[in-house]
Amino acid sequence: MRPGKLLLTGAHRGAILVYVVFALFPLFWLLKVSVTPNDLLYSEGVRMWPSRTTFEHFDFVIAHSAFPTFFKNSLIVSGATAIVVTILASLSGYALSRFSFKAKYWIVALMLITQMFPLVMLVAPIFRMLSPLGLTNSLTGLVIVYSAFNVPFATFLMQSFFDGIPKDLEEAAMIDGATQFVAFRQIILPLTLPGIAATLGFVFTAAWSELLFALMLISGNDAATFPVGLLTFVSKFSVDFGQMMAAGVLALIPACLFFLLIQRYLVQGLTAGAVKG
Repeated sequence: MRPGKLLLTGAHRGAILVYVVFALFPLFWLLKVSVTPNDLLYSEGVRMWPSRTTFEHFDFVIAHSAFPTFFKNSLIVSGATAIVVTILASLSGYALSRFSFKAKYWIVALMLITQMFPLVMLVAPIFRMLSPLGLTNSLTGLVIVYSAFNVPFATFLMQSFFDGIPKDLEEAAMIDGATQFVAFRQIILPLTLPGIAATLGFVFTAAWSELLFALMLISGNDAATFPVGLLTFVSKFSVDFGQMMAAGVLALIPACLFFLLIQRYLVQGLTAGAVKG
């Protein structure tokens, strides 16, 4: 065995297998219920796979419900939030990593404090702030709120990547005549693509699955997002599990595609940011 190379034992492989099964089983059950006919959901008991399958739940969700609207709204909100937060976090993370100024300590402390409050405590104040501006039932209001709550963590995440890049690279570029911003845009940013991918993935997932503010700030289906839309499958006396699970399966598609696109940088980004070069 070469030095530094880890050897997986049978116990390690077994532990990994148990973890994979534990992590993927809920997704398997989601798929299983989504293709189970309504008349078999309770009559067959607990089975690993139904004796008969159907796509009627998917047909109803796509063609006869407001799910396409929820789906579109979530894509808009999550995508816009991820882009806005990544841009702001890149700029602010770079500033915290490269510059020293008097208020730096207090800015960092304030950003940390914002992460300590339970979100439910902030629903009423945020609603009172957005209501006079006409943003309580709009996707723009959700993007603003999601961005505000994700920027602090994303800033610290990006700062860790910038800390791992030697300052000599910028100094050499500025000696050759480049400005600080040009050095940042042309030299530093390309080196932080893994960090940008990790930040995009984190923020997109957080915005995609957020329910509390989407439920409190949005009324009506026109601006509702996917998590809120799932509640439409819950009535006063029953829950349509088949349709809800079918909607859940469809909602996994954009998240999976998004991570497939950035997976080249994601794993590298999640590990490289924790090590300073």
